[in-house]
Amino acid sequence: MNIKTFNIAGMMLITPPRFGDERGYFSETFNAARMKEAGITDAFVQDNHSLSRQRGVVRGLHCQLPPHAQGKLVRCTRGSIWDVGVDIRTGSPTFGQWVGVTLSEENGSQLWIPPGFLHGFCTLSENAEVQYKCTDLWNRECERSVRWDDPLLNIEWPVAPGAAILSAKDAAAEAFSNVNDWFHI
Repeated sequence: MNIKTFNIAGMMLITPPRFGDERGYFSETFNAARMKEAGITDAFVQDNHSLSRQRGVVRGLHCQLPPHAQGKLVRCTRGSIWDVGVDIRTGSPTFGQWVGVTLSEENGSQLWIPPGFLHGFCTLSENAEVQYKCTDLWNRECERSVRWDDPLLNIEWPVAPGAAILSAKDAAAEAFSNVNDWFHI
């Protein structure tokens, strides 16, 4: 397994090896012992799978607050996406900073986004399928959203604001400046 770390503690890009021949390839995409060696010790309790039919679909930025904060191990199994994690951990020296990577069926990479982060992605292809493992179950009361194009975050999205395809929920997401208030409810 190839593991790349970032300037934001905890986030990792994990690329499992592929073993290929004329038939195709085989790859072990999850192994609890190898993940533990990499520092991912959280148990996964839910798997999610999304399909975005159009290029330019933006999903996010989403998170869940404690006591149901979720870590996510994200991969793109068809097409490609620009995947983003934003640090919202209280007291973190990298609070408000983000990491973005391309995940695709070709590169087979997975992004580990620990609990305490916002997560979102933009489709770079049509019919992009995203699968991710979560460390806690979905909880409506703990769910929060931040505008994907919030100017305080200055995320370098591969789609212009007027061209992004959003759900009604994501179009009405909160400003990043409200994040600190979430932890004082």
